[in-house]
Amino acid sequence: MVSCYLQTSISSLAPMNRRHFLSLAGGMTGYSVMVKVNELGAATLTTEGHQDIARAFDTIAPPAAEPGNFRPEPNMRLVNLACDVFVAGGGMAGVCAAISAARNGAKVVLCQDRSRLGGNASSEVKMHMVGADESGHRPGWRDSGLIEELRLDDAVNNPHRSWELWDLLLYDKCKSEANLTLLLDSPLFAAKTAAGRIQEVMVRCDKTEHLYNVKAHTFIDATGDSRLALEAGADLRWGREAQSEFNETLAQPQEDRQTLGSTILFTARNYGKPVPFTPPKWARQVFKEDLRLRPVTSWEYGYWWIEWGGKLDTIRDNERIRFELLSIVMGVWDYIKNSGDQPTSENWGLDWVGMIPGKREARRVVGDHILTQGDLLGANGDFADAVAIGGWPMDDHPPGGFDAVELKPAVQIYIPEVYNIPLRSLYSRKVGNLMMAGRNISASHVAFTSTRVMATCAVIGQAAGTAAALAARHGLSPRELAANPARLGELQQRLLRDDQTIKHCCNADPNDLARQARITASSEDEGSRAVAVLNGVTRDRPGKFEHCWAGKISAGGAAWLQLAWDQPQSIGHLQVTFDTGFQRILTLTSQDAYHKKSIRGVQPETVKDYEIVARDPQGKETTLVRVTGNYQRINRHTFKPVVASSVRLKVTATNGVDTARIYEVRCYATA
Repeated sequence: MVSCYLQTSISSLAPMNRRHFLSLAGGMTGYSVMVKVNELGAATLTTEGHQDIARAFDTIAPPAAEPGNFRPEPNMRLVNLACDVFVAGGGMAGVCAAISAARNGAKVVLCQDRSRLGGNASSEVKMHMVGADESGHRPGWRDSGLIEELRLDDAVNNPHRSWELWDLLLYDKCKSEANLTLLLDSPLFAAKTAAGRIQEVMVRCDKTEHLYNVKAHTFIDATGDSRLALEAGADLRWGREAQSEFNETLAQPQEDRQTLGSTILFTARNYGKPVPFTPPKWARQVFKEDLRLRPVTSWEYGYWWIEWGGKLDTIRDNERIRFELLSIVMGVWDYIKNSGDQPTSENWGLDWVGMIPGKREARRVVGDHILTQGDLLGANGDFADAVAIGGWPMDDHPPGGFDAVELKPAVQIYIPEVYNIPLRSLYSRKVGNLMMAGRNISASHVAFTSTRVMATCAVIGQAAGTAAALAARHGLSPRELAANPARLGELQQRLLRDDQTIKHCCNADPNDLARQARITASSEDEGSRAVAVLNGVTRDRPGKFEHCWAGKISAGGAAWLQLAWDQPQSIGHLQVTFDTGFQRILTLTSQDAYHKKSIRGVQPETVKDYEIVARDPQGKETTLVRVTGNYQRINRHTFKPVVASSVRLKVTATNGVDTARIYEVRCYATA
C-alpha cells in the first residue's frame, strides 16, 4: 500500500507552460521536509482527537516551507503529496468516494473547489437528495450504505433543518477519517499522463497560496464537469445522442449538443407582517401565461423549474446562466408578491437566494460500457460487474428551460424496477487509472437523466471509492479489477458488507462466520423468522418483514437473537444491521410538503439499547458490547478476540416500536 507523504520544495524555474511545469513539479531540488500524512488514530470529540486533526494541517500548509521561485506563480508554495486514491470534486459523489476509499484502507486526498462539501446538496444550492426510491413512489428502496449513515446522522442532530449543519456534518465526516486529507477551496487545474495513465495532477488554493502536486495509484473524477478527465485526455461526450445510436426510443431523432439546464433556488418565510418587494431593474417580467405549466404551489422553497442554459455551454457560459437564472427568480418572486394573483403572499419575504447555479448536465466520460435506456429497463440483461443501483425516472427537461413556456418543464418516464450500474461505467476506456463518480459516469443522455440525481451519485461514489481502494491494494487498474472474477467478487462482497445495495447480489462473504451458525430467538413475529438474518438480503417491501427477524420485546424485558456453532469460533468483530424505516423518505429539504414525508429525528423502528454476550465452550459468559442510544442502521464492534460457542444479541429498547428488528448479523475473526 502506498502511504501518503508530504514534500515541500523550492527551486528556480524558467517560464514554462502548464504541461512543462507538471513534468518538473515532482522533481524539485532545494529545501525539503518529509512528514507522514494522516498517520492518526480515529478522531474523536476529545482533546487528543482535536490535536491529531490539528497536527494534520502541517501536511497541507507546512510551517517551514517558503515561497517557491516559480516565475509563473512567484508567490505560491509547492506541496507534493502522494496517496493511493485522489478524488477531485467534493459533491455527494466525491465525498462518498473519498470516505469509502479511506475506510477501506486507502490513503486519500480529496480536493474541492468550494469552501464547503456537498455540491448541489450543500447550503450553497439547497437541493434535496433523491434516488432509487423515486421520492417515495417506490417505497422500500431508499438508498443504503454511506448515504444512509449521513442522512441518519443529519436527521438526529439537525432536526431543525439547517443546511449549514449539513455542510458541517460532511466536513466532520471527512476530517474524522484518519486516511483522508481534505483540500478545500482547491480546484484541480492540470494533469500529467504517460503511457495511458495519469501520473500526477495539479491543484491550487489561492486562499492559502499553495500549489499541490499529487501522485496517486487511482484517480477519481467527481467534479461533475469531468474536469480531471478533460485534463487527462479521456474520451468525453456532450449532449444528446440520436435514437439510432443506442436504439433508444426516448432519445432525439438527431444528435445535438443541448443539455439539461441549471437551476437557482430560493427560500422564503412568513414574517407575520407585510413584506414588500421591489425587483431589481434587470429582473424579468413574468406573466401568468409563463407559469401555465409551472404552477406556483408554495413559497417556502424555490422551484426546480426555474431552469435555464441547456442551449448554451453549461460550463463556459456559467456566468450568463447565473444572471439569467437570478433574473427569472426575481421575476417569479415579483409575480408572486405584486401581480395580485397570490394575495396570501403578503407576509412572505425572501430570506435566501442561491448564487450558484445548481448544474444538472455537462460532460460525460466514456467508459468500457455506456449505460443506456435498454439497460435501465432491463432489456439487455443484468451486469456481472454490478456495483450500485439506481431507480429515479428517466427525467428529461427541455433545454430551453423556463423560456420553453409551451413545454412541460420535465417529462418523467418511470422505471418499473431498480436497475444495476456496472463497474465498467465507472472508469475511463482510454485513461487506465481514471474512474468517474456522479453525473459524469459513462451513460447516454437518456440513461443520464436517471443516474444524475444526488443519492444515486452518492452510491456510485461509494462504489467507485471502494473499487479504487481495492485496485490500489492489489496493484490493479479498474479494468483489471472488473475483469478478474475473484477481485470483482471481493469488491461486491465488500460493498454489501458496507450496506451498499446491489440488485440480485447477496452476502456470500466466506469470512463471515455467522453464515455457519444456527439461529434461535426469544420469539418470532409472523413472517419474520430469525434465520432471515442470514439470507443475505437487508431490505424489505413496505409492510413485509421477510428478510429480517422481528421479535417482541416483553414489558420491562428484552428480545434476543442467538447464533451458535457446532465448533467454537474465534470472534473479534461483529456487525449488526437494524431497521431504519426504508419505507419513508429521509432527506434534508426546505420544502414543507416534502419534509412531512420524513421523520427528522431517530427512526422509531431502530434498535436503541442492546448488548452482545458471548458464551465460551465451558459455558462462561462475557459481555462484549453494551450500547445505549443507538440510531444508526449499521453498527460495527471490534473487540479482543474471544473463543465462543454462541453469541447472543439482547435488545432492551427501540426508538419507538415494540419489536426488535434486525436484518443481518455478521461475525468475523478480525475487523
